[in-house]
Amino acid sequence: MQLNIGLKIRQLRHRDGRTQEALAEALGVTNQAVSRWESGGSYPDMNLIPSIANYFGVTIDELCH
Repeated sequence: MQLNIGLKIRQLRHRDGRTQEALAEALGVTNQAVSRWESGGSYPDMNLIPSIANYFGVTIDELCH
């Protein structure tokens, strides 16, 4: 199974008109971290997944699939 969470984060961010910087600030991570997630260079820490889902108002299932 391929995890496309970075693509989903980018889609949700664009849907809501939010910047990488705004997401990074809300999660307490760097802009570079968000950029790496979206480009597939890395994945968010598992403990951030609920916060990311909450930020976008989606379920964890929706975020990860």
